[in-house]
Amino acid sequence: MPRGHAPATGFPAAWPAAIRAVLLLGPLFAAGAASAGQVSPAAEPARPLRPADLSTLREVSEPRISPDGLWVAYTVETTDTTLDERSTDLWMTRWDGSRTVQLTYSKQSESHPRWSPDGQGLAFLSDRGEGDDPKTQVWLMDRAGGEARKLTKQPGGVSDFAWSPDGARLALIATDPDPDEASAAEGKPEGGKKKTPKPIVIDRYQFKEDVSGYLLHLRDHLYVFDLTTSKAELLTPGDFDEALPSWSPDGKRIAFSSKRGGDPDRHENWDVFVIEARAGAASRKLTRFEGADNDPAWGSPPAWSPDGTRIAYLQGGPPKYRDYDPPQLAVIPAAGGEPRLLTPTLDRAASAPAWSTDGRSVSFLLEDDRSVVLARVRADGGAVERLTPTEGVTLAFDLGPEGRLAILQTTALKPAEVVALEPTGMRPLSKQNEGLLKSFSLGAVQGVEWKSGDGTEVHGLLFKPPGFQPGRRYPTIVYIHGGPVAQDQFEFDDIRLFLAGDGYLVFAPNYRASSGRGRDFSRAIYADWGHLEVQDVLAGVDALVARGLADPERLGIGGWSYGGMMTDYTIATDTRFKAAVSGASIANQITGYGTDQYVRQYEGEFGPPWKGIDLYLRSSYPFFHADRIKTPTLFLCGERDFNVPLINSEQMYQALRSLNVPTKLVIYPGQHHGLAKPSYRQDKLERYLNWFGSYLKPEAEPIAKP
Repeated sequence: MPRGHAPATGFPAAWPAAIRAVLLLGPLFAAGAASAGQVSPAAEPARPLRPADLSTLREVSEPRISPDGLWVAYTVETTDTTLDERSTDLWMTRWDGSRTVQLTYSKQSESHPRWSPDGQGLAFLSDRGEGDDPKTQVWLMDRAGGEARKLTKQPGGVSDFAWSPDGARLALIATDPDPDEASAAEGKPEGGKKKTPKPIVIDRYQFKEDVSGYLLHLRDHLYVFDLTTSKAELLTPGDFDEALPSWSPDGKRIAFSSKRGGDPDRHENWDVFVIEARAGAASRKLTRFEGADNDPAWGSPPAWSPDGTRIAYLQGGPPKYRDYDPPQLAVIPAAGGEPRLLTPTLDRAASAPAWSTDGRSVSFLLEDDRSVVLARVRADGGAVERLTPTEGVTLAFDLGPEGRLAILQTTALKPAEVVALEPTGMRPLSKQNEGLLKSFSLGAVQGVEWKSGDGTEVHGLLFKPPGFQPGRRYPTIVYIHGGPVAQDQFEFDDIRLFLAGDGYLVFAPNYRASSGRGRDFSRAIYADWGHLEVQDVLAGVDALVARGLADPERLGIGGWSYGGMMTDYTIATDTRFKAAVSGASIANQITGYGTDQYVRQYEGEFGPPWKGIDLYLRSSYPFFHADRIKTPTLFLCGERDFNVPLINSEQMYQALRSLNVPTKLVIYPGQHHGLAKPSYRQDKLERYLNWFGSYLKPEAEPIAKP
């Protein structure tokens, strides 16, 4: 146990032993302790999850406590099967749980709820509005009810905002307007004819990004919007981006993240800046670490101390390991000076720092082995106190008056819900999926540990089918997470639960590169993709077979993004798998160079192809040794994926088709790296079940699918 960690259970000492016992929902188990730590449903529901049930699940997020502490606002995402769309609405629940209210009902989504400082209004982001392509703007609604009104009218739209302490202004992050947008919009009538879009002119080093598409010189800048005049003033002009605005307690300054110095496309050296909240003011660079400080990808605004003298933020690793090292919690004087890491010996990722009202401590989310907990540390450093169970995942939190604390909590068998965290335990506030879950039968989920080929200890999760019978071997699917610097954790995972519901044992390995185990564990694959990860996965499968759990003759494997890459790597290494599903994957890194969004990582880790061809070839062995693959493989990808473009799936499909290995390619029209259309998401799950069923359970009746 690293220095500074609390005991593994992580509960405050004030919590009664009985409460702590109830909250232990799924302890990890070591090799050989097969029955320990299972997460089992409280009641005996009716049936397993099926793909069609995906549209019934509700996704809760973004809890925000009102300034008076009486209400908690949050968002709820639901599916409209008629429109084949998912949309998000605002809800709120009284702190005492006596009343829950849905605030918005529009077909468009609302997100980013933020209470006005007086607590009378709730602002949010939405693209509701007029026109064929309405931009996302800030809207404001009265807590007492009534229609929301649009506050901002930024031509390029708003992506983030923050209230000033006096409630008179907003700090905005708004995108530059595209001067050619009107004429470039294909299909708009002009004189009875469709307007021909202008050519796309590219001159940036990184010129592609998923969803955003081709990148032009349109930047995200910081503005101050006056609610009285409805005017926005630009604070930060220039050819660079700003993100994550945060007001000082006195309302005079704004801290934010920006990436400046040289061509911002060629580096990831984000820094924290401070600027006076007035037009013409000069930005002041606060952090000077050579790596990333408060990278917007981490989603955590700089946090001012209550007295305005210090700022808490996140510091990344050195540039070489930018994609692998966990961000650390740091504090720096707001006037400038040397930063201090509050948890220098804590080799785990931190996020979302928030000061206590007295400025004596900082709360934050702490990622650890298969979990994310709410943690707290003194403002001058010291031991880390863990406030939530390690056998679950705390996705978000908000601190309110009088020490009130709302968290977004999920477990392996329960979707995320908003709960009040109190000394007596967790008290539910939102109950969006409570009734629905009673109709499903979910199997147990438990932790597994094993030794890899080189002796490294590796961890993962095991999803058991409903009605699991000890002593019986099950058809087993290895479903691999993406990232690669991510982890499978004790949270509600619909894909793995769907597969387990169809009678499979589902194995989720946190192979080397995964987060939650420290920087060395993640760095292990630097410039060596598809080697140690495959070794870890295969050793895990061997362990499940040796423990009498997995049927060695009925093994499947699959994953999405890097999980798809890992699928390609593994079936090109070992022919034991009878079926594979490779989603949004790449097997030829040479093809990726210049066609996806990762040029900085390619050149930083491998060098350009003309200098590091050996590394590119070594990491591309599934394509250049496709003749070693004997596993029937289903490939899937979104048509407009710029993250891992379709061309990569097409190449592997063509290779296996040429080799007469059973294969199929499914392309989802108009979709990016993550499938957005509910019908496509359901289709993907149904194809998973059919493909695996054909080879692992040939006696099963397939789901009707072309």
